[in-house]
Amino acid sequence: MKDVIIIGGGLAGLSAAWRLKHHDILLLESENRIGGRVRSERRGDYWLNWGGHLFAGPGSATDELIKSVGVTALPVPGILKAMSLNGKLFTDGRVETYPFRAPMSWKGRFAMIRAGAKVRAAVVKYGKMAKKRPGEDYRVQQQRILEYMRDRTFADFTGKLPPDADAIFRPTVSRSTGSPETMTAGAGIGYFHTVWNKDDGLGRNIVGGPSTLTDTIATTLGERVQLNANVLEVLQKKDSVVVRYDQNGEIHVVEARYAVIATPPQITRKIARNLDPEIANALDRVKFGPHVSAAFLTNETGPQVWDDVYSIATPKRSFDIILHHTNLVRSIETTRKPGSSFMTFSPGESGRRLIDKSDEEIIQIYLKDLNEIFPGFKNHVVEAHVMKCPFGSAYTDSDRAIIQPIIEKSAGRLFLAGDWVGTFYTESAIQTGFTAAQSINGLLEFRPQESQKEKQFKAVSGN
Repeated sequence: MKDVIIIGGGLAGLSAAWRLKHHDILLLESENRIGGRVRSERRGDYWLNWGGHLFAGPGSATDELIKSVGVTALPVPGILKAMSLNGKLFTDGRVETYPFRAPMSWKGRFAMIRAGAKVRAAVVKYGKMAKKRPGEDYRVQQQRILEYMRDRTFADFTGKLPPDADAIFRPTVSRSTGSPETMTAGAGIGYFHTVWNKDDGLGRNIVGGPSTLTDTIATTLGERVQLNANVLEVLQKKDSVVVRYDQNGEIHVVEARYAVIATPPQITRKIARNLDPEIANALDRVKFGPHVSAAFLTNETGPQVWDDVYSIATPKRSFDIILHHTNLVRSIETTRKPGSSFMTFSPGESGRRLIDKSDEEIIQIYLKDLNEIFPGFKNHVVEAHVMKCPFGSAYTDSDRAIIQPIIEKSAGRLFLAGDWVGTFYTESAIQTGFTAAQSINGLLEFRPQESQKEKQFKAVSGN
């Protein structure tokens, strides 16, 4: 019998496995690669990226994991508040000045100024409310954040906006896969806080790309990580958990004292046969939206307008944001090297419009928009690849604060983990993986000693 089976090889499952690596563990991943929605690939000094890319700083669970694994993370350099709107690219100046500089109607301009001032003031209040208090458990902090302004949507908070003003706000809010009409006002304000305050929260890149972290963990765990292992059933018994899975057409049954289920709630509901009905109902109520992303590698040789920019909001485009993943390398190189790496990201509404299209169709749609933002861009593209995630990320609606305590309650020998368990994205994935592992570590450490009769039986049977 194993000590622990971990189901799901994304960031949460790998974090749990890392903290449980001194026990007899088995991690089962259904795909042919590790990492889940963390996915990057090296290209010399650069890396292509499709998924999670921002990581928390000192004092976080992320920081603890990064240091213990031995990879390097550095603060995100450059500009995070650039914007392309109505044919004009803004890479400098304060966000508050964009309405005066962008081509838009005066009605849209005034509406943007009013709503922008309102959001700016709310972001300041949010920062104070959301800050972790001394000695506070992260779950208490999480609940307070979920309760904040949950009585209205972000659209209710800003009021009805003219098309140009709405287009400026929508891409930032929608990055969580929700929309201004479905997310709580507090969640929308929280996302602006994340984007506008890179030093306060998710503000670091992993050198070499995010998969440097996940691949290093998997390599250390070795054969305890099994790919192409599609879990069919998780059955909780009185003294153990039985897991049945299909690996390359062969059915396996393995038993363990405990299990960590680090899969999206839709998958968890499908495989966990006798999950507590209250928890099962809560999982059904977690709201998700899709992601579609693409990674582009270019070969230009001279300085570019994007060199000092990390992210560009792109209202009215097929993607909501452009992420320049060469930015970290560019900030430390002494001479600009050829080429760049970009990620385009279409979450929520924009993702739904693309997810049923072929990869080639998506690339052509993206290239059209990229070429309009950066004239001549498509002539320098040497690689382009798409990733689709039908269940990309969970977003916060008014119901989430109600079901959160149920999601976090004990599920017997099963422990749930994942970014969807919280609202801090990569940090939530790691923190919930750590929390599940810590609980199991305590239970395994205090496991009753085997009786003399059990020892004699094992000696005779050879087990």
